[in-house]
Amino acid sequence: MSTPINPYRGFRFPAAIINEAVWLYHCFSLSLREVELILAARGIEVRACWWQARPGWR
Repeated sequence: MSTPINPYRGFRFPAAIINEAVWLYHCFSLSLREVELILAARGIEVRACWWQARPGWR
């Protein structure tokens, strides 16, 4: 039995933080800067440029 492939392997942040950021971005039509500010208010310091650079995330 093989282990499932982790789609977040190699990312800087845990999957829960990435999921939260993507959820905010898509569900509420927020800008990357707004998502960054919301996460910062929750105590999660990110820079929008690191996940903006991934292909297919725009």
